[in-house]
Amino acid sequence: MEYILKNLGFVCALGANHEDIVKNARVGNARAMFSGNVMVGGEKVPFGSAPVEQTHEARMYDLIDCALNQIVMDLESLKQKYSPNRVGVIIGSSNTGVHEAQKLIEKAFKTNTQIDRTVIEDLELGRPAQYISEKTGFCGPVFTVSTACSSSLKVFQSAKEFMDNDICDAVLVGGVDGHCDFALNGFDALGALSKNHTNPMSQNRDGINLGEGAALFIMEKGNSGIKLLGIGESSDAYHLTSPDPTGSGAIDSMQKALSGAGLTPKDIDFINMHGTGTVANDAMESLAINTVFGDEVLCASTKPLTGHTLGAAGAVSMGLSWLMLKYNFVIPHVYDGNFAPDCADIRLAQIGDNKEINRVLCNAFAFGGSNASLIMGK
Repeated sequence: MEYILKNLGFVCALGANHEDIVKNARVGNARAMFSGNVMVGGEKVPFGSAPVEQTHEARMYDLIDCALNQIVMDLESLKQKYSPNRVGVIIGSSNTGVHEAQKLIEKAFKTNTQIDRTVIEDLELGRPAQYISEKTGFCGPVFTVSTACSSSLKVFQSAKEFMDNDICDAVLVGGVDGHCDFALNGFDALGALSKNHTNPMSQNRDGINLGEGAALFIMEKGNSGIKLLGIGESSDAYHLTSPDPTGSGAIDSMQKALSGAGLTPKDIDFINMHGTGTVANDAMESLAINTVFGDEVLCASTKPLTGHTLGAAGAVSMGLSWLMLKYNFVIPHVYDGNFAPDCADIRLAQIGDNKEINRVLCNAFAFGGSNASLIMGK
C-alpha cells in the first residue's frame, strides 16, 4: 500500500511558513539567540526560540496552533472526506509541558500551595495529540510517542501500521517540542551544549544548540505527490546517553528503511543526518553512513539551522526534506569547513549545490539506542 504526505504545517527557527523556511534553508541562513551562556536555535521572541508569539500558558500549544493554521483547508477537506473516527492523531514529543510544570512546582514550593489538578493534566505527556484531537475533531487513534530524539520519526511507522490494518483512512502525524529549561540544564550537565554555533562534522565541534518547533503532516493513501517510501527502526541499547561507536543500530535502521522502500543505497539522493554536533554522534553517524552509502550521496545536518528540537527533531528533519522535494532545492551543511579527522568520509552538501533530489533519507538517533530512519520521495 502506498502513502503520501499530502501537506505540511511547519514552524521552526527558520520561519513560521513555507516561504520563509525555504528562503532561509536554501542559503543556510542560520539564526540564533543566547540563553544565559548557551546558544539556542532561533529568533529572539518573547518566549522560546521559534518565531511564534505566545498565546497559551504552554508553549507547545502555540507551536501546534501555528502549524495547524497552515493546513486548515486540508483539515476541512479531511472532515468532508472521512469519518472523524477514521482519522488518527499521532504525535512525537519529549518535553510537552515540562517547562511550565517546573515553574508551577517552583511556585507551589515557594507559596506552600497545591497545584490545580486540571492544570497538571494540561501539561501531561499525551497532551499534544489530545490537544490536536480536540482542536480538529479527529478521534481515531490519538496518542503521543516519546522515545527522546527519535520520537517524531517513529510516529510515521505507527501511522502506517494503523492504515495498513484499515483502522485509519488518514493520520495527522508529526512532532512538537517547545523551549524547556529542564532539558537545557540536563544537556548542560552532560557537557553536551555548545557555547557557540553548533558545528556538526567539524574537528572543532563541541555540542548541540537546542531549538523548538512543530511539523504536522497529513498522511493518506495515494500514489501522487511526496510519498513515504520506507521506514527502519532499531534499538541497540548500547548506553543510556552515548551512541554505539560502531554505528550498528544506525546501520540497521538505514538498511531496514532501504529494504522497506525496495531501494538500493544508490537510489538515495540526499541524507538529512541526525547530525547533533557532539563528538560521539558525528563520528558514529558518519561511519554508519559511509558503511551503507559510501561517500557519494549528499548529506547535511539541518540542526545548525533549527537547533536540536529533541522530540520534534525527526518531524522537523522530515519537514525540511519535504520542502526540499516540493520546491526543488538542496539544503547545505552549515559548518566551519574543518572536517573532523575522527569522522568517516561523507559528502557534505554545499551552498549552491543544485543536484536534482528525488529521494531523501532522514535519520533520528536517540538516547538509549532508539534509532529511526525514514525515506520519502517524489
